[in-house]
Amino acid sequence: MSVKLSLSNLERLPPEMTRPAYARSGLKAGIVHFGLGNFHRAHQAVYLDDLFNSGSDREWAIVGAGVLDAEKPGRQRLREQDWLTTVVEQDAGHSQARVIGSMVDFIEPGDAEAVIAKLADPAIRIVSTTITEGGYFIDPATQNFDAGHPDIIADAACPDQPKTVFGLILAGLKARRKAGTQPFTVMCCDNIPHNGHVTSNVLVGLAALSDGELATWIKANVAFPNSMVDRITPATTDRERAAVRDKFGVEDNWPVMCEPFRQWVLEDRFSSGRPALETVGVQFVPDVAPFELMKIRILNGGHAAIAYPAGLLDIDFVHEAMAHPLIGGYLAKLERREIIPAVPPVPGTDLNGYFALIEKRFSNPSIGDTIRRLCFDGSNRQPKFIIPSIEDRLSTGQSMDGLALVSALWCRYCCGVSDSGKVIEPNDPHWARLTSTARRSKDDPSAWLAMSDVYGDVGTSPVFAAAFATALRSLWVNGTLATLSAYIRAP
Repeated sequence: MSVKLSLSNLERLPPEMTRPAYARSGLKAGIVHFGLGNFHRAHQAVYLDDLFNSGSDREWAIVGAGVLDAEKPGRQRLREQDWLTTVVEQDAGHSQARVIGSMVDFIEPGDAEAVIAKLADPAIRIVSTTITEGGYFIDPATQNFDAGHPDIIADAACPDQPKTVFGLILAGLKARRKAGTQPFTVMCCDNIPHNGHVTSNVLVGLAALSDGELATWIKANVAFPNSMVDRITPATTDRERAAVRDKFGVEDNWPVMCEPFRQWVLEDRFSSGRPALETVGVQFVPDVAPFELMKIRILNGGHAAIAYPAGLLDIDFVHEAMAHPLIGGYLAKLERREIIPAVPPVPGTDLNGYFALIEKRFSNPSIGDTIRRLCFDGSNRQPKFIIPSIEDRLSTGQSMDGLALVSALWCRYCCGVSDSGKVIEPNDPHWARLTSTARRSKDDPSAWLAMSDVYGDVGTSPVFAAAFATALRSLWVNGTLATLSAYIRAP
């Protein structure tokens, strides 16, 4: 018989499951986190759980916060089990479950007054975010703050009634400034190049629209450390809930499956102190840029490269895509010939060895990471993960046929029908626009590259345009398999 996950049932859990070695009553909140999804609970929450288990820094527990109605079901699931989460690390020869207890509360999403009050609490010294690449109100092509976004305009007009994450953070900082309380650190944990700088630009830009003095104070007093985070963590479905119940005898409303590997590289710049995360494996460095560029180009770019051919071939899982000789072969050639050569050296890291580890991680059959997850939100991910590598290849006059093929595969996928004729359900916040443009591009490839908010100056390059058109034409005429095969065989 399975055991319902809760504080009162911790001692009834199977003995092979690790559980908190600390009393939850002894924790004090020090971090407010926006974006309580699977990645955060398998990453930042795990590092903090490790720290609390070591007997250290128990004043840094997590309080969740949110703004969207879509976050309410997740909050309810966690509330029913006292904010606990089962995290299961899995690979081909390993499966280990542990209960994470580093979260102590989750404010009702949409309750702006309660969120701002918590942000104003002097005990809160870090505000962290995992709100996805598309949540930062930046122009995809320029990477600059988008002051004209309707949500930003609304928050600037009514700063005391914020509707966005950044409006809430800004209101919290405003309250602390008024009270003479030291500001908290804003710590972005999303896959965005220079994510601390981006977050700073958004918050300062929003402040400047309604309160120039507050914007100046934030620039002078609030720390925005850059970070690189990494752990493959798929979404939770009934499949994962059943697996936790059947294998470990635990009823968890929202368990997390993840790979054993995890990495967090962080700049040591904080406004009001920080937990001793270096004691549990976080790497503090003066400059995260080389690490984040490596990860975004090689890992996230690699995910983008295998996602769309797999989607067009009706492949459901990432490990199945890696087992396909043409997809695996395409990824290997693309990375070694076009992506890795454009990545600058990273301290203490062999880039080819890093990619070999990524191939192994992508091939993990126990995670169940889905192709559909990797395909999601290409309109925000391509400008961050793929197009910068194209820019680098163009600037040095080198071939980028494989990278052009990534873009062509994305375009072909957005037509909404796989090679077999199977309908691809909407999979991007801008799906209607992408589908319409992709269908026009079948006869006029330039229509796709004309999306300047995605491609910027790259879309105007005759060299790239020619490579893209050739790849897209091949996908329509010859199909995905033949196109991948031709790329792999080419000298």
